[in-house]
Amino acid sequence: MTFTSILKKLFVFLPLISLGQTPVDYVNPYMGNISHLLVPTYPTIHLPNSMLRVYPEREDLTGDELKGLPLVVPSHRRNSAFVLSPVQTDNVSSIQSYTRFSYDQEVIKPYYYEVFLDEQLTQIKYAPSHQSAVYEITFEKEGHNYLTLSTKNGKVSVTGNSVSASQKLENNTFVYIYAETDIIPAQSSILGTEWKVNEQDGKGIAAIFDFGRGKKTVKVRYGISFIDAEQAKANLRREVKDFDVSRVAKVGKEVWNQALGKIQVKGIDNKEVFYTSLYRCFERPVNITEGNRYFSAFDGKVHTDSEPFYTDDWIWDSYRAAHPLRVLVDPVVQTSIIKSFIRMSDQMEKPWFPTFPEVTGDSRRMNSNHGVAVLADAVAKDLRGFDIEKSYISAKRGIQEKTLIPWSGAPAGWLDEFYKKNGYIPALADGEPETVENVSSFEKRQPIAVTLGTAYDEWCLAQLAKYLGKSDDEKLFSKNALNYRNVFNPKTSFFHPKDKDGKFIEPFDYRWPGGPGAREYYGENNGWVYRWDVPHNVADLIDLMGGKEKFVENLNQTFREPLGKPKYHFYYQMPDHTGNVGQFSMANEPSLHVPYLYNYAGQPWMTQKRIHSLVNQWFRNDPMGVPGDEDGGGMSSFVVFSMLGFYPTTPGMPIYAIGSPFFEEASIQLGNGKTFKVLAQNYSEKNKYIQSATLNGKAYDKSWFTHSDLMQGGTLKLIMGDKANNAWAANSAPPSFKN
Repeated sequence: MTFTSILKKLFVFLPLISLGQTPVDYVNPYMGNISHLLVPTYPTIHLPNSMLRVYPEREDLTGDELKGLPLVVPSHRRNSAFVLSPVQTDNVSSIQSYTRFSYDQEVIKPYYYEVFLDEQLTQIKYAPSHQSAVYEITFEKEGHNYLTLSTKNGKVSVTGNSVSASQKLENNTFVYIYAETDIIPAQSSILGTEWKVNEQDGKGIAAIFDFGRGKKTVKVRYGISFIDAEQAKANLRREVKDFDVSRVAKVGKEVWNQALGKIQVKGIDNKEVFYTSLYRCFERPVNITEGNRYFSAFDGKVHTDSEPFYTDDWIWDSYRAAHPLRVLVDPVVQTSIIKSFIRMSDQMEKPWFPTFPEVTGDSRRMNSNHGVAVLADAVAKDLRGFDIEKSYISAKRGIQEKTLIPWSGAPAGWLDEFYKKNGYIPALADGEPETVENVSSFEKRQPIAVTLGTAYDEWCLAQLAKYLGKSDDEKLFSKNALNYRNVFNPKTSFFHPKDKDGKFIEPFDYRWPGGPGAREYYGENNGWVYRWDVPHNVADLIDLMGGKEKFVENLNQTFREPLGKPKYHFYYQMPDHTGNVGQFSMANEPSLHVPYLYNYAGQPWMTQKRIHSLVNQWFRNDPMGVPGDEDGGGMSSFVVFSMLGFYPTTPGMPIYAIGSPFFEEASIQLGNGKTFKVLAQNYSEKNKYIQSATLNGKAYDKSWFTHSDLMQGGTLKLIMGDKANNAWAANSAPPSFKN
């Protein structure tokens, strides 16, 4: 019997265990801490969308040592910029800038951290606010007590019980910290110098505090800033008035419950997976406005603005579901995020809409320009409050004036002119040398990924142009939105790379082509995944494949096709393409909409079957419960939507495909003050198939509903059973561009 099954049995016989639990109590930050192959899902301690984030510094949950205590992780998945180390030793010269600790009895909650450094008998407690935090350090044995606070590359200044420090990040960005202890140390200085030295600049510099001998508790509170150390101090003073960890944690818990409580679900099973996934959706982007100022790496200046400025958003990962989720539950924040994107465009040397905005600027990673999808989705779902005309111009320039070459912010060049003329990115034959400037030797051209992604981006531009009354632009971009047809191979029904002369690259295997991550032709995923990357025009893809029957046959085969080589060979080439069910990859974002495509071909019951299988197989309440890289909500938002029972298959089109819920009842508090409920009558893990449905009391026979239906509030009631009703909603495909 598995541990999970034991827990489920306990819940059956001891239902009172759940009484009094709040949404954040179901969050398990350890879920996914051991990676299947690449980067683990870190157990982040932070408040929703806040600038200050930390997690224990170790490779993953299997690590038995901590690399000091973290103070701030400036960007998603990076290391802590500063490290705090409590040390007990009689040999001060042996102290390093940071210390590795053996640990035990660790407790992590979104708003609280506790750990016991077992070899040196030191108890740690911690709680964060938005831009400040508090540590409580209890030395439980007799000895000489020290604290160090280090920076990897920056300046440290220490006076009495306070320290200011900086660290150089990438580009033009610095992060600053101001910290102070609750008791005055016997001495303070720069580590490795005479005690009277109080300032130094360089690599691996640390402040050191001497708290004398004996058992004692030392508390440290600190603020962080991207502006300067004085602002870090002001942030601390604004948020944390004392050294009370429990008080800060209590406030943090309330903040989390306000965020997570916007969606309430009923039913014992799966709450941990659901609320943990929802918690992940609040890690990014982060609000870096400090008071009424913020530092922007996009122009290297400090700006004064009462409007929050959000960054650290990998849009390639988040546009599919994380942004659409925020449109529902927090449209005010989503509007501020879009306004931030517009300001970034204004601040950059080239006024192009961002694609990968980070704390250190727009890194222009991955392929395509999917920021436009965030805009199109907001406009389609009646989000206003930002300058649509201005954002459209910026997005249009980003697609037409910036190169389409992946991982590049260079101006358009030869490949882009070829695309505009021929409607596809040309591929190189196996072994053919690259001659185009700015093409990365590792990331390659990714011609199919870029062609398909840009076709979708231009469809998004067409929707914005239509709203703005720009008929010529709408016609142009609507035409270009069909460019995926130019690389469709009718003999194989795959999107197949072509050379500059219009010939398909042959011979070709769609399972593992084109080097690491298939990047010579696709991007992180193979041809079986990109076979379905036409979210705006699924109806046309069905026609291209020869009709619904053939489409479903191809879709089924995606989940059945073997890897074609041993796993260690496949994953050596395709490390992002994990969470496999056949050739389908549950672990990478381009796959997220695929199980919902059965709705478009008249088999919504297959979507219901697939969704339950995929979520149950790959997302579990355990340390390996996330199948691949969790890019700050990119994948977790799929879980949130899917467990609610619907999914936004096409950002920019105000519809949701119905899947199969995981709860008896889910209530979504919408941003307009109304509530939308999904009721699953007769639901159980076995009863996953929809037998019939009503929407606001009226019989409903569609496998989709509109954003307007949802925002009006009301109830979608689904009658569930253990066997598929093949007739329900079989003749009501969700709309496509072609329609």
